[in-house]
Amino acid sequence: MSAGNFNRPALAALLERGIGALGLDLGQAGLDRLLDYTALLVKWNRVYNLTAVRDPERMITQHLLDSLAAVPAVANARRLLDVGAGGGLPGMVFAIWAAQCAPEMRVTMVDTVHKKTAFLTQAKAELGLENVTIVTGRVEQMDPAVKFDVITSRAFAELRDFITWSAHLLEAGGRFVAMKGVMPADEISALPPGWIVTGVEQLSVPGLDAERHLVIIQRASQESPR
Repeated sequence: MSAGNFNRPALAALLERGIGALGLDLGQAGLDRLLDYTALLVKWNRVYNLTAVRDPERMITQHLLDSLAAVPAVANARRLLDVGAGGGLPGMVFAIWAAQCAPEMRVTMVDTVHKKTAFLTQAKAELGLENVTIVTGRVEQMDPAVKFDVITSRAFAELRDFITWSAHLLEAGGRFVAMKGVMPADEISALPPGWIVTGVEQLSVPGLDAERHLVIIQRASQESPR
């Protein structure tokens, strides 16, 4: 399936099977929003190069289902920050899930690249997502009135940098949820002082034959993961 051939029924079937395999239920409204988001990503990607993945079918597997596989790790978040959000992965996918399944969750996405946040702003509007905030800028310079209980990233930076740049935004008792490919043992061993890994989960993404891991990181003073 080429980027120019957006076969919505086939993509809907692929996405629905994957969502079912992950044990999630977004309902028809959530499924439609995910497909609309994918269509926007395909359209904008032709001009703005938001992702190296061009084929819509591969986007479903490598981007949407990959992001949805991490939903259980963030499902109880109230205020979630996606650092280096890019084209909205995982933040926009989390927001679409939350709109159907966790209406109290608010998702903020930050990226330094204006063309990416322009896309995110347009997607927010077209998808009618009232639970989303888009920030253009460096995460180190963010100074929100209220901090976040979960901060996540996907293919953003090494764990040490991820934590160093965004630790000031994490509320007391909060946690980092880093989406990684292969087990990042070297990155874990290089964590900044005062931070510990409280959990590592290997993810199984439907249709994706590649390693995926979630790394949960909290302040060392916290006794147990949330």
